[in-house]
Amino acid sequence: DFEASFIRLIDKVTNGSRIEINQTGTTLYYQPGLLYGGSLEHDCSPSRSIGYYLESLLCLAPFMKHPLKIVLRGVTNDQVDPSVDVLKATALPLLKKFGIDGESLEIKINRRGMPPKGGGEILFACPVRKVLQPIQFTDPGKIKRIRGTAYSVRVSPQMANRMVESARSILNKFLPDIYIYTDHMKGVSSGKSPGFGMCLTAETINGTILSAELASNPQGQGAAVLPEELGQNCAKLLLEEVYRGGCVDSTNQSLALLLMTLGQRDVSKVLLGPLSPYTIEFLRHLRSFFQIMFKIETKTPEEEHMGGEKVLMTCVGIGFSNLSKTIR
Repeated sequence: DFEASFIRLIDKVTNGSRIEINQTGTTLYYQPGLLYGGSLEHDCSPSRSIGYYLESLLCLAPFMKHPLKIVLRGVTNDQVDPSVDVLKATALPLLKKFGIDGESLEIKINRRGMPPKGGGEILFACPVRKVLQPIQFTDPGKIKRIRGTAYSVRVSPQMANRMVESARSILNKFLPDIYIYTDHMKGVSSGKSPGFGMCLTAETINGTILSAELASNPQGQGAAVLPEELGQNCAKLLLEEVYRGGCVDSTNQSLALLLMTLGQRDVSKVLLGPLSPYTIEFLRHLRSFFQIMFKIETKTPEEEHMGGEKVLMTCVGIGFSNLSKTIR
């Protein structure tokens, strides 16, 4: 269901794709077309969150013919995929590092939608670029501040404050500069299902952004979650992410590696925390599509207080340039 919706989305973004699926739905014949872009709308399937669709759009958006402006509708925050908040806080600064920036790069949340019914709406806009800059991103730096959003829809607005208090009770032991916004959506903009959750980001002095998030169980599934527990667990997840470290957090590892691969014929380096299983599989795909191999060096932390093992990924870009970009 959500995969069919995803294929329809890819079909909207491209021009001239041929897609054939056999009757049992086990094989897919796909002949890619030109990445076209433009202004679009898409209704995502409510069984997966918008983050699932947005992740792949983030990979494709810089290489369109026309700048992409797309409105996606569906579930904005769930427990499976990275939520829109996290992608907004972490993926956009990452794109800027590669030289994809400008006022037209944005993710805007117009309405929130929680599972199972959804009803959220976001706007994603991204400019096009001819070439990407190579990056040297090997020193994450020390954490200087923590920001976050606690959101609640169709439940008491007090829930958000309770989450903030419990998260701060843990994080205040480490640094004073913590600010967590409370975001209580009312009326139409709150979607169709009740729920609450929290997204935290830690920013370092070198502009590395690490994130963690949690959402409450969907209505009618699983036990009810206390907002205090959710706040505490989210804070612990953020600390876990900081312990893993690296210059890119675990949700955006694959995006960073893809953009490094597609860069100019120059050396890019990035320091990551332990690779997630998704990233490892992604590296295999990069090898089969682009015949590119990363040089992987494991770094053990020198001092005691530097967190888990790190991996230094080095590659030479394939020199991809966006030929479909219209020259003005």
